[in-house]
Amino acid sequence: MTDTALPPALDSHTLLVAAVIVHDKEAGRVLLIQRGPQAKFAPRHWDLPVGKADKSEVITATAVRELKEETGLVVDPAELMVAGIIHGAWGVEAPNGFLTIVFVAHTWTGELVNAEPHKHSQVAWFPTGQVPSEFVPTTRAALVNYLDGGPMVSTDGF
Repeated sequence: MTDTALPPALDSHTLLVAAVIVHDKEAGRVLLIQRGPQAKFAPRHWDLPVGKADKSEVITATAVRELKEETGLVVDPAELMVAGIIHGAWGVEAPNGFLTIVFVAHTWTGELVNAEPHKHSQVAWFPTGQVPSEFVPTTRAALVNYLDGGPMVSTDGF
């Protein structure tokens, strides 16, 4: 074979994703979104603001962009801290696996809105001790681990 292109099975990549825990420590609450009824994955489940990185996009820029696109809130990428890493073998839009970097933000600007009502049913603050059970399992585990000071790396699903 003289063609330098990889066969389709080898020409794949792991999907890179950013999620953001917006943690209002003073009020003891976190910001969550509820996926809409038409979501490809986990319809009507709660989740963190989360989204895929664009080609050649720095992961902190992905986190900032997705948070603003979904909630209207703006964070400084320099103030994001890594709260966890989720490595999965498969996902709805990631048949070759995904790597989600979960960031935490303690400061932000802007007014909270459901900026993507066509994708999300609602955005809401939840007390840190009342994280809903109807939640995307991987990001719920990352959120609970962060809040409890638990492990920062999850490989559930491998």
